[in-house]
Amino acid sequence: MFIQTQTTPNPDSLKFIPGVPIMPEGETAEFISGHSASTSPLAKQLFRIKGVRGVFFGPDFITISKDQDTPWQLMKPDIYANIMDFFATGQPVVTEGQPPSDTEIQEGDSEVVQMIKELLDTRIRPTIQDDGGDIEYRGFEDGVVKLKLRGSCRTCDSSVVTLKNGIENMLMHYIPEVTAVQQIYDEVEQVAQLEFEKLEKKIAANSH
Repeated sequence: MFIQTQTTPNPDSLKFIPGVPIMPEGETAEFISGHSASTSPLAKQLFRIKGVRGVFFGPDFITISKDQDTPWQLMKPDIYANIMDFFATGQPVVTEGQPPSDTEIQEGDSEVVQMIKELLDTRIRPTIQDDGGDIEYRGFEDGVVKLKLRGSCRTCDSSVVTLKNGIENMLMHYIPEVTAVQQIYDEVEQVAQLEFEKLEKKIAANSH
């Protein structure tokens, strides 16, 4: 097995491409802690490597995110070995069924929501997956499309720019009803974001 690596816009996330299908067509899976990886034997193994902070499975790639202190040079040999050993066992990457796709058209979806999902799926998701990430549709309310970024995009500084410029512009261009795009955070991420803002205010106050 020859595993290729590809950089992503986030220096702390790398795409590993083992040349075999990872997830079934149209499905992805993300794990942001060893605890959440109980449904994936491969993610569980990868979280045992020092420095691993997140594992994201795309259709044919694995994006691994690390903390800032551990260099990739130290981690890569272990990551390669774990991925190769795992695929040699023939086990499924994820043991339990994933929830249905967030962009699957539901019976109660309005025409606008159907168009949003269609665009996300066909135009936006492939680009984001190229960068080792993914998006999750979280709702449409009063002209605002709610999206969650996953994989390498989740912790990337340029993710907000991506979301605002690329995705928002495209949705507003094709669907006049869309007026904005909002990024949705998990509770853990919200806490981190608030702490970060508090720290920024403190620094700003002390610098005067």
